[in-house]
This record gives sequence, C-alpha cells and structure tokens, in this order.
Amino acid sequence: MFNALHSARRTSVPVDIGPVRVGGHAPIVVQSMTNTDTADIDGSVSQVAALARAGSELVRLTVDRDEAAKAIPYIREKLDAQGVSVPLIGDFHYIGHTLLKDNPACAQALSKYRINPGNVGFKAKKDGQFSSMIETALKYDRPVRIGVNWGSLDQELVVSLMDQNHKLAEPMEAADVTREALVRSALDSAQRARELGMGADKIILSCKVSNVQDLIAVYTELAARCDYALHLGLTEAGMGSKGIVASTAAMGVLLQNGIGDTIRVSLTPEPGGDRTQEVIVSQEILQTMGLRSFTPLVTACPGCGRTTSTVFQELAQQIQDHVRASMPVWRKKYIGAEELNLAVMGCIVNGPGESKHADIGISLPGTGEEPSAPVFIDGKKEMTLRGPGIAEEFKKIIDDYVSNRYKPKSE
Repeated sequence: MFNALHSARRTSVPVDIGPVRVGGHAPIVVQSMTNTDTADIDGSVSQVAALARAGSELVRLTVDRDEAAKAIPYIREKLDAQGVSVPLIGDFHYIGHTLLKDNPACAQALSKYRINPGNVGFKAKKDGQFSSMIETALKYDRPVRIGVNWGSLDQELVVSLMDQNHKLAEPMEAADVTREALVRSALDSAQRARELGMGADKIILSCKVSNVQDLIAVYTELAARCDYALHLGLTEAGMGSKGIVASTAAMGVLLQNGIGDTIRVSLTPEPGGDRTQEVIVSQEILQTMGLRSFTPLVTACPGCGRTTSTVFQELAQQIQDHVRASMPVWRKKYIGAEELNLAVMGCIVNGPGESKHADIGISLPGTGEEPSAPVFIDGKKEMTLRGPGIAEEFKKIIDDYVSNRYKPKSE
C-alpha cells in the first residue's frame, strides 16, 4: 500500500484580502508583482490586468513615493471599470507610514499593506513608524503582510542575537543565527501588531531568502512556531530556467510538507520578456503537485531517435497555446474544465498508453510508422486523423469534449 503523497496541510489562521481568502482551508493563492513605475497609471493598469488575466489572484505594486501613492486610487478605479477586481497590495519601504498617512485614498484603495520590519524605521523611530502603519491598517480594516527579507534584515536584531550566541557554551553557526534573526523579526513584529490591536486573522508572514536550503530551513522553523498564514517565495530567484528550478525546488519541498498559504515566483524577466511568466510558473508548480488545477495540462513525450519529425512538438505547442487561450472562456462557462488532461505523443512506444490515460490523447506517427494518428477519448480509440489538418481537427475534438463533458455554470 502506497502512503499518501502529500502531508496534511498545516493549519493557519485564515486572512481575507478582499474577496480572496489566504490560509485556513482555502486553496493556495497565486500572487505576482508589477515592475512598472506605479506613477505610470495606464502602464500599471495594463500590467495588473495582464497578470490578473494570466491567473494572478493578488497583485502587488511598489508604493515608494508620493506620486505612486496618489496613483493607486486611479489604478483601482480604471481596473474596476475594466471588470478587473483583483485585490491590490501596496509594497512599502522606509516611508510607508508617511505615504499612508498623507494619502488616505491610497490606504483605502489597497486591499493589503506589505511592511518590511527591516526598513520600516531605524533605532528610536522604528516602533513609532511601524505602529503608524498598523494603526492605518486597523483604521481601514486592512490586513498586512509582515515581510522579512534576507537583504534588508534588521541589523540591530542580528547583532543582538550574535552577541547572545557568542556567550553560549556551544554557539550556533553564524548562518543559523541569521536564520533565527529572520524568524524572530517576523514573529516579534507580528506580536507587536497584536499588542496594537491587530488580530491574527489580519496578519500574514514571510521570510524570504535567495538560497534554496535556507528557505526550506527558515520556513520549516517559522511554521513550527506560529499559526499565521505564510507567504512563500524565493527572493531574487533569478532569470529563466535557474529561477524556475530554484523556486520549484524550494517551494516544492515546503508545499509537500503542508507549509505555505500563498506563493510568488520572483523571476527576473528576460529583456522584453512577459511578466506573466511568473504567474504561469506558480500555477504549474501547484498543478503538477496536485494541489490546485488552473488549466488543462498537456502531457508530451520529449522525443527521441524514433521521432525525427517535429510534427508532434509543434502540435503539442499549438494545443498548449489553444487551451491557455480558451481557458478564460471555459472557466466562465463550465465547471471543472481546468482539470482536463491531454496527451500529445510522438510514436507508438508510449503513445497509445499515455493517450489512454488522458481524457483525450493523440499518438502521432514516429519515424517509419504508418502516417496516421489515432485519437483516444476516455481511454478508448475513437478515430484516426491523417493529413495536414490534424492540429485544427484535434482542437475541435477538444472543444467539443469540453462543451459536452463539463456542466455549464448557468445550470
């Protein structure tokens, strides 16, 4: 008997961010962040809308100066006019207390505030400026994410813990002390917010680092010491495959162990690259782990010497693009279409078998095989396609299957 694949989900206090619930028994939430100048209202609206259409359920914007703070209510207004209701999160550093106080329309338009305890204020000003942001959040009934970051960690806390560690009979390694400082910064800040009157149902914590093993260690410890909702993310994950692999390796381990209520994949975009890639990667991490379903997945073989033709590769790409483009409509019209499984295979070795396991599968001819492509629906061979129009015919088969199998939402 095989053991269950996933550990039980860690129980956390749920937090409502507008219509989106994070934590508790809610599905793990995907979020992203714009890289536009927030003061560029039209540019920011365009990117937020694109991220939301790609499936981002929360979108964070930098609020770094007065012009950015003043832009937020207009961004919210324009998004609402487009029917884009995704909650907006304000990312504050250094002068967040001033920006929120001086711009009440910004404070009200945002659905959540991100506070970094490492730079919310320094020395004697730290508590007052942190308290000011919490008081604003309480005034407008907004949750906060207390987001500690490896690159902006409270150095006074680090020095204090290092001094304490040095006096121990068996001191910890410096790296372990720094990890403890991350966890303590988050927990101590949350406790201070509680003392100011904020409930646990308004607090999300994060402790972001850029190293895979450090992230696993820090969040494992943080999860063991609190029941706050947790936001996962490898900060400065990197570009391209490196960022994708590192984020998947780190968050995959934590998610497998039931840790994490919302995630972001912090990819560095390639020049001219599409910001929505980070949303797609987040979704694919959750979906391939069996934690959520967002869009039909296409199983495709990698190709080998039996598949010298590129037809199956081109078809797999066309089908993946087709279901991604169709999913916004399917999501509105049908219940469960995101759980559709497809297979596009390249030869007779594994093609028929994989196709039978999928809801719909096609096995294209490999090198030297008969030029025909059997199609399997719900495990049974239903037809054989031939000729140059296979891609369009197969798309129609998929569309017909979706409309016939999945129950319309209007019923």
